Amino acid sequence: MTTYDVNGIELCAETYGDPADPAVLLIHGAGASMIWWDADLCAALAARGRFVIRYDQRDTGRSTTFGVGAPGYAMSDLAADAVGLLDALGIERAHVVAQSMSGGTALILGVDHPSRVSSLTLVSSSTGAEGLPSSTVQYPAEPDFADPAAVEEYVVRAMEAEAAGHFDETAARALVREDVARARNYRASMTNHFAMRFDGPVGGGFGDLTMPVLVLHGDADPLLPLPHGEAIRDAVPGARLVVLHGMGHGLSAPYWKTFVDEVVTQ
Repeated sequence: MTTYDVNGIELCAETYGDPADPAVLLIHGAGASMIWWDADLCAALAARGRFVIRYDQRDTGRSTTFGVGAPGYAMSDLAADAVGLLDALGIERAHVVAQSMSGGTALILGVDHPSRVSSLTLVSSSTGAEGLPSSTVQYPAEPDFADPAAVEEYVVRAMEAEAAGHFDETAARALVREDVARARNYRASMTNHFAMRFDGPVGGGFGDLTMPVLVLHGDADPLLPLPHGEAIRDAVPGARLVVLHGMGHGLSAPYWKTFVDEVVTQ
């Protein structure tokens, strides 16, 4: 893992594979550091001839963190960070894969920075349009952040609630423990992406994307039900939707092979 100076902050990133191969930039969802993209999944993608980049967005992992509840940045800043990281790595264009909330970041990249984006893959994401079905996830009560065990239990149970059955508690607990241990400020990680300003692209919206767009969405997603993925498909000319049967919110291990197979076709 290497730290890069980008846009006046530090971003921690890790790469897999041959830099001469087409680049794939992985951007996880709200509050999730790079390790939520499993190392084995990254290695599997690299083995298929891709140069894979995973990184801690600001306010996650080892990247720069801001005051809890007062991040002072917008989603467009997260998109600018992604461009800055590509610059730091000497990469002209990348296939961008974004999960959940970071579909908004990917939209800004695709509309406002199209020369840097070879394709977009949106996993368990949404257009955010009115009228789409609401979440049915019931989260546990917010933990006492001074109690690490309570924080761990909260995140594990939240992961279980989103998983719709495909849940490995041992793996989830190990992930959360590592995530907490390597975070500069885990409370900021759990708070600030929800407190930032949610702006959008300057140059348009989903209908203005010109690169290939792939939508991967579970039909058992309780947080962003399948119509959210269908809405992206319908909003983007030529977009392709792959429904992952039985998958909840996020990319659980039984679907990694399908994910890799689909991403390398982009």
